[in-house]
Amino acid sequence: MEIFLQASDILQFAVRIEEDGEIFYRKAALTAGDESARMFFNDLADQEIGHKKTFQNMLTKTGEHMPPESFQGEYIAYLRDYIDNKAVFTKDAASQQLSDTGDISSAVSFAMQRELDSILYYQEARQFLSVRHHGAIDSIIEEERKHFTNLAEMLIRIDSNKGK
Repeated sequence: MEIFLQASDILQFAVRIEEDGEIFYRKAALTAGDESARMFFNDLADQEIGHKKTFQNMLTKTGEHMPPESFQGEYIAYLRDYIDNKAVFTKDAASQQLSDTGDISSAVSFAMQRELDSILYYQEARQFLSVRHHGAIDSIIEEERKHFTNLAEMLIRIDSNKGK
């Protein structure tokens, strides 16, 4: 099945990326050993919710693209499977990362890579969206960069505390 992406597809991908990011950060908060790490991950999860709302708002202004389906819900199921299993915060990789190590620095490193992947996705996706959405995309890219920076600072603190 050949699929041509439209702006609404890109935005639906973005919504799902943010949902998966929130899930990952909530799970990381549950596995974190101390209160400050739990608060840190929960704050990142809350920010992902805000990003999701921004993309949903953009999606309502763009209008959904629904190609012909063999069965009802096929297209959305395809998009969710693609994002959940082949893109940024893949559920299997996230679950594996958290359950295998239980190590907060591994979770932070994993999250840093996912934030970079999100930034790259949004930078590429921006090209396919109307100019009227560029400001919103740019602000989300900037927030994802802040997430990366915050995660990097957290990793430095974790690593410096290991030697103590």
